[in-house]
Amino acid sequence: MTPVRPLSGVRVLDLSTLLPGPLATLLLAEAGADVVKIERPGPGDEMRTYRPVLGEVSANYAVLNRGKRGFAADLKNAVERDRVLALASEADIVVEQFRPGVTDRLGVGYEEVRALNPRVIYCSITGYGQRGPNANRAGHDLNYLAETGLLGVVVDGAGKPPIPPTVLADIAGGTYPAVMNILLALRQRDVTGTGCHLDISMTHNLHLLAYGYFATHQGGGGWPVPGKELLTGGSPRYQVYATSDGRHVAVAALEQKFWERLAGLLELPAEYLDERGRESEVIEVVGDLIGARPAEHWRKLFDGEDVCTVVVATFEEATAAGLVDTDSDDRLVGQGFDVGTLPSPVDPALRRPPGALGPAALDPLPDGRIWSER
Repeated sequence: MTPVRPLSGVRVLDLSTLLPGPLATLLLAEAGADVVKIERPGPGDEMRTYRPVLGEVSANYAVLNRGKRGFAADLKNAVERDRVLALASEADIVVEQFRPGVTDRLGVGYEEVRALNPRVIYCSITGYGQRGPNANRAGHDLNYLAETGLLGVVVDGAGKPPIPPTVLADIAGGTYPAVMNILLALRQRDVTGTGCHLDISMTHNLHLLAYGYFATHQGGGGWPVPGKELLTGGSPRYQVYATSDGRHVAVAALEQKFWERLAGLLELPAEYLDERGRESEVIEVVGDLIGARPAEHWRKLFDGEDVCTVVVATFEEATAAGLVDTDSDDRLVGQGFDVGTLPSPVDPALRRPPGALGPAALDPLPDGRIWSER
């Protein structure tokens, strides 16, 4: 008997490309939803062309679109657009990622779909939201982080903000809010019987990540000083220090008990235990102590100790230590690519197996019913 998943029987029409929307619909698919992805004829989703290649498509595309079914449709062609509208008329959820107004001009906007399907949950993911002076501006992850002020709260020795380690706005500002609001809208529809239009602005959703800065400002503490706040480089207790062999140690010994134990292991002179008002000096002293030894020395010394301090790992080290959850899929390995499937935040108790890879070739969207129940 096939196990029932939370979103079994839920139909999702995915008109999005690249990362935020496809990752959102992947999580819905993992929870049991039937996801149909519509791509432009010919090249399809631009992410198909990324490198390296896994089988006949890019590894990025294959990982983000597994468990979905993909079809090609030209939304500027009236006949093919009407086929997409027919799909939307039976969908529970439509996800799109065009600039505001584009789907309206193409004839597949919220009002067109709602007229056919009042129960639809129509989710639009954009950089700056559906309305406002910035709505139609082009942008990418780095731009959204820069304009919210988040990018500038950490700086290097020359005062330059670093490039973030991942696409925070796409995922934290786009994917996760989209999934959360879709699930809330499904629950609301259970009560009201009607759907809604969700406006997911990646830039505005980044404000949640700055909750502490807003709280401090409201409390009279001013706005953050770049590189000088407790969690942005201004404290010796929350800092990244270089080791003698070119590696780094991440210290997060914020609480007094952790800081005192770390100081003991480092043999930090007692006079530096209270760093208040002399943070830069203590950072330099701790940096000299950690910089005198290689990473492996510190790894062994901190092992088993409650000091909230670790060696900065490479991905290879993190995977070997079991700290990266890659649920290997033999279908990927069988295509000559030894790669694990994307770690998922969907709990295993709610998640179905990853399913087949996204289609290597896009078939034209057929004229007829294609939804399947799961």
